[in-house]
Amino acid sequence: MALDRAEDARPFIERANATHPSLIDSDHRVAELYHISNVPTLLWIDESGRICRPHDAQFGTDTFAAHTGKLSAPYLELLRGWARDGSGAMSTAEEVRRHSPTPTRETQLARTERALAWHLHQAGHREAAERHFRRAGELAPLDWTIRRGSMPLLGENPFGSAFFELAQQGRTEYAMESITPTRAPAQK
Repeated sequence: MALDRAEDARPFIERANATHPSLIDSDHRVAELYHISNVPTLLWIDESGRICRPHDAQFGTDTFAAHTGKLSAPYLELLRGWARDGSGAMSTAEEVRRHSPTPTRETQLARTERALAWHLHQAGHREAAERHFRRAGELAPLDWTIRRGSMPLLGENPFGSAFFELAQQGRTEYAMESITPTRAPAQK
């Protein structure tokens, strides 16, 4: 899933030569439905459509391990166990809910501001859109789907200095991070 505009995500999808569908969630409907506040985000949904492990910020490679401190191998082994024998999955919806973040009032208001900004942006009202994108970021400063996702629409590079300034401010922690062993050993 990408939270970008289709034209921004297309080169990455084409380069990956994906054989599966790629979801472009420019409207953030899926992000809001699953309370996603960071990318990459992974969640497990079984064949019957049941969420059996809530969203978690994990990686499929070690490309960003030096930056995040997260190694992919422990998570990938957990994922393989789930595919192999169902291990690692949560057994009840209540257990999934217990490990799922509940959006705060400010987060919900930020999402509303972001949705209004997106609508204004689509309608060509750039100045008004910018005010609402910025307000959304003020209300949810650690929600990267809002802050980083708004950067290209505000003329900022989501992979440049503005992103690294955002990264220094911190990011939302996921409840699952505390029970998924993926931290790289401390650098000496």
